[in-house]
Amino acid sequence: MDCTIAAAELARRLEDILARVKDRHESFLVERNGKPLARIMPIESAGRQATVAEALGAWCETRDPSFADDLERIGAADRPAGNPWAS
Repeated sequence: MDCTIAAAELARRLEDILARVKDRHESFLVERNGKPLARIMPIESAGRQATVAEALGAWCETRDPSFADDLERIGAADRPAGNPWAS
């Protein structure tokens, strides 16, 4: 699990954060204005990240078989919007 850190705090504590990554094998999610910006992790962890193809393959294997039925039911219940200018 990543620790979350603001970019400004990372700038102030870079030496400490890098030591924690190296020595304790911690990972950090860097945010700016509350939005994810980057991830800092031990180099060994980076090699273990799944490729997009692997992640997509794993997702496809766990799909819900009734999902297509749900989409069809939703589509059948959908009605076109009326004329917003009609009075």
